[in-house]
Amino acid sequence: MKFKTIEWKKDLVRILDQRKLPQEIRYLECRGASAVAKAIRNMAIRGAPAIGVGAAMGIALAARKIRSNHPEIFWTKIEEVCHLMGETRPTAVNLFWAIERMRRALNQLHSEDVEGLKSRLEREALQIYREDVEINRKIGENGKSLIQDGVGALTHCNAGGLATAGYGTALGVIRSAWAEGKRFHVYVDETRPLLQGARLTAWELIQEKIPCTVITDSMAGSLMEKGKINLVLVGADRIARNGDTANKIGTYSLAVLANWHQIPFYVAAPTSTFDLNLTSGKDIPIEERAAEEVTHVGGRRVTPEGVKVFNPAFDVTPHSLIEAIITEKGLLRKPFEKAMRWVVDK
Repeated sequence: MKFKTIEWKKDLVRILDQRKLPQEIRYLECRGASAVAKAIRNMAIRGAPAIGVGAAMGIALAARKIRSNHPEIFWTKIEEVCHLMGETRPTAVNLFWAIERMRRALNQLHSEDVEGLKSRLEREALQIYREDVEINRKIGENGKSLIQDGVGALTHCNAGGLATAGYGTALGVIRSAWAEGKRFHVYVDETRPLLQGARLTAWELIQEKIPCTVITDSMAGSLMEKGKINLVLVGADRIARNGDTANKIGTYSLAVLANWHQIPFYVAAPTSTFDLNLTSGKDIPIEERAAEEVTHVGGRRVTPEGVKVFNPAFDVTPHSLIEAIITEKGLLRKPFEKAMRWVVDK
């Protein structure tokens, strides 16, 4: 990768501020857990795997800052930080997966002194980071056969290196296919209201010299009808037991359009995105964000004063509209519940 989304720097966590891209490459130096939590909440760092890594590093950073040598006090403070991280964004299950993994790492070391506990949390956070990069590369390898020479692939939101510790999920599949020598074109949904496609996915593809065209969200159906788009490839923030998938708002509309035009719709995600506790997508909590994200563009108001705004950050795509889920453990096809349980148990 030509950039790093997030880095561990012992006394701080360094985060690429995605709100400034593509105009400015600026890094945030988060010197405490509250700064990391703020970066997640304000979407300076975003994408389900990335915020999971960010939360883990934030917990490890908080541990380093605790001055007390009493294990009971240490445990109490760490639990407060875990709660803080869990309050940042409700939909992406990777966030809660990472928090629970950090808790489990501590639970294995009841007899350790505080310095030992600090070291254990740091090692676990760095392991989560390294695993995420490797998992993304495996997703790319497992999905690259779905992309053929000469096709048009449509993406929505950003599921690239910026949304992960590195390489990307949906964009990782595109990277792997391109690295293999296949030549194709990527259509990038702008992804309103925060333009993660236009700002972030396009920026990543330009870095990799992969041909791409940004389109407004409302153009996808027209391009499908003209035969320009041959597959849709998106990421995921949470996948329920039956395969229903939560992803950036607008994903469901694309799945319906793809189904109508008989175009395969693929989801690329790590198995940490699976939430087998939820029967269906109806149970997935959907984050609602500030009205200003819709009423303003680039700091300028584009809607009348006083107008009502509905701004859910995600929607749910029914499993029936999904052709396959690309994971680090292989390509999953229907029935998804059986396939998901099989790979989780592997």
